[in-house]
Amino acid sequence: MATISITMPDGRTWTPQFVQEISQEKCIGCGRCFKVCGRDVLQLAGITDEGEFVPLEAGDDDDDEEYEKKVMTIANQMNCVGCEACAKICPKKCYTHTPMENP
Repeated sequence: MATISITMPDGRTWTPQFVQEISQEKCIGCGRCFKVCGRDVLQLAGITDEGEFVPLEAGDDDDDEEYEKKVMTIANQMNCVGCEACAKICPKKCYTHTPMENP
């Protein structure tokens, strides 16, 4: 199958790449990707000793005893527009993106 591409006003072709996965092993929870995404796709979460995710909200008191580390998660994948800004700003290269297939 062919992927969906867009012709830009200057004639260049662009293929949107949509977020599929964030490597929890690589992610350091810095929040850079969250700040650059204007589509409410991502959410910061804590990971407990048991491997469970604890959603964190902006302004929450930082209770380090509740979780082992912070990581970014995909909260609203359908909001992604394929710009890849999250991957471009990520210092640990945690993101996997894929193009949309043309049905």
